[in-house]
Amino acid sequence: MAASEALTPQAAPAATPGKELVQVENMKVYFPILAGIFQTVHGHVRAVDDVSFEIRRGETLGLVGESGCGKTTTGRAIIRLRDLTSGRVRFDGEDLSTMSRGDLRRMRRRMQIIFQDPYGSLNPRMTVGSIIAEPIETHHLASGNAKIDRVKELLRLVGLNPNYTNRYPHEFSGGQRQRIGVARSLAVEPEFIVCDEPISALDVSIQAQVLNLLIELREQFGLTYLFIAHDLSVVRHISDRVGVMYLGKLVEIGPPSAIYETPAHPYTRALLSAVPIPDPKAERRRKRVILTGDVPSPANPPPGCRFHTRCWLYERLGRPENCREVEPELRVVGNDHRAACHYAEEALKSDVGVARVGEEEEEFTRFVPPAPPTRPAVTAAPAAAAEIS
Repeated sequence: MAASEALTPQAAPAATPGKELVQVENMKVYFPILAGIFQTVHGHVRAVDDVSFEIRRGETLGLVGESGCGKTTTGRAIIRLRDLTSGRVRFDGEDLSTMSRGDLRRMRRRMQIIFQDPYGSLNPRMTVGSIIAEPIETHHLASGNAKIDRVKELLRLVGLNPNYTNRYPHEFSGGQRQRIGVARSLAVEPEFIVCDEPISALDVSIQAQVLNLLIELREQFGLTYLFIAHDLSVVRHISDRVGVMYLGKLVEIGPPSAIYETPAHPYTRALLSAVPIPDPKAERRRKRVILTGDVPSPANPPPGCRFHTRCWLYERLGRPENCREVEPELRVVGNDHRAACHYAEEALKSDVGVARVGEEEEEFTRFVPPAPPTRPAVTAAPAAAAEIS
């Protein structure tokens, strides 16, 4: 394979509207709790519990939620870095959950991952050239000078000097290391990449550079992303759709305009209320909600809706019984917008967590001081002052 051929943008299938590249069906990932001398199983941590969604070809699906909600486990289970307890994952129509080791190894050329930690994800004993060339050698894509040229072109593609092939990871900054990780993920020309919080460990000044790089690569190579992050503003910037997870469950999914402007789940509104708005007027008018209590243990989640123990809407509605006893299903509440809440319509009517920008001007004109009286009207000033007071 010639070096020029290796780096030609992959001829990905045309992005047909509604065409799904990844389908997750009732996926569960449980981790056993072992105790005692004989390490017997005393329970399970339900990291991902009955999650279903799809990722369409050519789109970026953002996945957000608190730490420990199961975002990373979901991403790794999709590409079978974690085994599923039950459920199915289909990639381009093929069931990954029942694939043999050999078939899965060949399929992994089409799906890759960018890890969160740019320091721990690179082998300190290997040079940059060896790190990037390793997947090329594994899948027998190039050898000899063609392989060296391909590695250099990949470094150039992610904004690094192609002559850095003989350097070691400790000689680079965090942002440069993450670019090396991106180059490694692109080495086998994948179609789908799991971006597991790729910018959370970087300085703010570097985050925008890596984020823009990922956007450019998606457009250039027709990639599909699952973008996992905590920063809601970043997810809104890069995503075509956004999913929100809580305690192993997917509680809401939809386009960014719906998730950020008309969220239908109380947990999503609580997350948005914690994001500062760079407009002091809108920030002052917005209704904040502070969640009380701790996140329940995934080893013993509450019955019914898992969020009801901290839900502000549950308290406002008088603690309905079905929130405690019946698990809500992920149902349609709008155009391509789904939420797992019994009272999603009530949440849509609320203004909690969302700023009402249209009413700002009317509200703040009340605080404009009156204009000073003109010279002929000096005699009327005391009466006016008394009226104002």
